[in-house]
Parts: sequence; C-alpha cells; structure tokens
Amino acid sequence: MSSVIKIGLAGIGRAGWGMHCKELEGKENQFKIVAACDIVAERREMMEKQYKCKTYQRLEDMILNPDVELVDIATRSCDHYAHAIMALNAGKDVFLEKPMCLNYDEALRLKKFAEQARGNLYIRHNRRFEHGFLHIREIISSGILGDVYYVKLARHGYARRDDWQTLIEYGGGQLLNWGPHIVDHALRFLESPAKSVWSDLKLIAAAGDAEDHVKIVLTGENRRVIDMEISGGAALIAPICTVLGTKGGSSLTGETITMRYLDPEQKLSTRIPNPENPSLDTFGTPEELPWIKEEIPVCPKKTYDIWNELYNAIKGKSQFPITLEESVEVMRIISIAKSNTPIEAYKIPYMAH
Repeated sequence: MSSVIKIGLAGIGRAGWGMHCKELEGKENQFKIVAACDIVAERREMMEKQYKCKTYQRLEDMILNPDVELVDIATRSCDHYAHAIMALNAGKDVFLEKPMCLNYDEALRLKKFAEQARGNLYIRHNRRFEHGFLHIREIISSGILGDVYYVKLARHGYARRDDWQTLIEYGGGQLLNWGPHIVDHALRFLESPAKSVWSDLKLIAAAGDAEDHVKIVLTGENRRVIDMEISGGAALIAPICTVLGTKGGSSLTGETITMRYLDPEQKLSTRIPNPENPSLDTFGTPEELPWIKEEIPVCPKKTYDIWNELYNAIKGKSQFPITLEESVEVMRIISIAKSNTPIEAYKIPYMAH
C-alpha cells in the first residue's frame, strides 16, 4: 500500500486553489492530488495542466473515482454539509474547510453521520496553529501574567466587499467566514465551558445582506471573559489579541508580542485598605510597582502543520488535534450569536452603497 494519500479536491477557488494547493507544495511524499471538481471549466483546465489530474464538473462523479481516498472540500459554505455527507457516504475520508456547516443543527447531524460512516471527518480549523496564537497560549500557561481574566480577540479591516461571502443565501457574513477561526481561538482561551454568549451583528460596508461587523462576548464557568470583534467595517485596527491577568498583560500586533508584568522575583507587601481620608494629592499610599516590559518576536516553542497532523491521523499515527466535539461547539456559539440579532435588525446597512 502506498504511503501517499490520494486527494480529490472539491472546489478550485480561493481556498482550494489559493490555499490548499499551495500548502501541499513540498508534501508530495504525503499527499497527491489525483482529482478535482469545479463547475467552472477554466478552473478544471487549470488543475489538469498544473497537476495532471482528472477533473469533474460534479462532486457526485469525482467521489466515484476509486483512486480518491481523501475528499478535500473547499466549496462554498452553503454546500459544506451536503458535500461532506456525500463524500462520507461514498466511504471517503473528508477534510472539510470551515465552517463545517451553516448552523448548530447541521453540525450535530453531520457529527452523528460521520460517527457511523466508514470514512473519517476532519475539520479544517487551520488558524488554531497560527504562531501568534500558539505563543500567546504558551505565555498564559507560564503563569507570568497571573490568573487571566480577560482576553480580547480582534480581526479588523474595512472593505466594501461584494462577492458571495456577503450574501446570506450562500453562507456569507463574517460569522461564518472569520467566525469559525476566532470562535475556535476563543474557546481555547476560555479553558472552561461557556456559561453565556452575548452578541451584536451589524452591516457596515459590505455590498450584500450578511453581517460584516460581529461582536461576541463569551463568559466561562471559570468567570473568564473572551471579547471578540470581527469587522469588515473598522477603519482603525486593534491588536489581534490582548490578554489581561492579575499580574500582567500581553498584546499581539503583527509578529510582535508586547508584555508588561510584575517582576516574579520581587514579593509585594500586603496592602490593607484605609477608611480614613487620603491626602489631597494622592489616591492612597504611593507605590512603585516592579514592572517589567518586553517586546518579543512571535516564536512559539512548539509549532504544528495541519497537513502533517491530518496525515498522521489518517495513517493512525496520532489523533487529529481538532475533535468533532470542538467543531460542533464552535457552531453552537456561532448559531447563538446569529440568533441574538434578528436578520431584520442588521439587513439594512448603515451606509448607502
């Protein structure tokens, strides 16, 4: 049996061609694209020329190809559920681009179907392996910031976007586009079951009818708060990640992490509140705290490659680090966030196009 896993790529678009294919370069000893399907003839011709593979107009035909072992689904969001069911039903392993589906109910049904199928379902939450995210988690785990009580995650930009990702009909909107990435990060940072979900959706700059500005606040049973903002209507860019702990904080901007924390080598004296009137020029007893400030490049001690993780999981060498339960929980949070703001409340944009 060959050690190379044979891929059938579903969707030759921005994700399939622009991301998946490029990421597979240099992994020829692990994966080989033997088939691809897309409704656009020019894209099929492009794949045939580049990969010398068979191409199909319909997924139904590609999954009949006995050479295809893994179906890599990178079609539109609205098709993910049906295409995953179709490929699993054909006995194939499936690597499914985010979002795994459109809502929580579909996620539960897809998980149940996958558990009974011959093939295995793997969800592509690839940004879980971003170096900045991994490094911030290492800093939190070190304890140098104390007990973390608040994390803010932000992905900001401003774009008058006008493609299918702006249309509800096709699974567009920031909740299903960037949402799976950021909600997955949030749940990892939460380190506790989510106790409450608050959200607000707006349509600011995009041309379609789906939300392009998302605010979600998760509170965990551990009382930690994760504050998320995903926006295509933000003219000012916030740090990607800000962490506040009882002994310090950190922020991630680009490839730089800024940290400010109390010197762990110095013991702080015990302070007792004084009910008497303070002096006129202070807010209490003055104190010089032993702050340490650092700026360090993003460089986590341990890194991962999602394709290596996928290969090892399919070959039985290790468990895939993204479980179906985790992916379903992402969709549960997204569905709650969407239900908190009726479509009618944000369907009319703030600005004229």
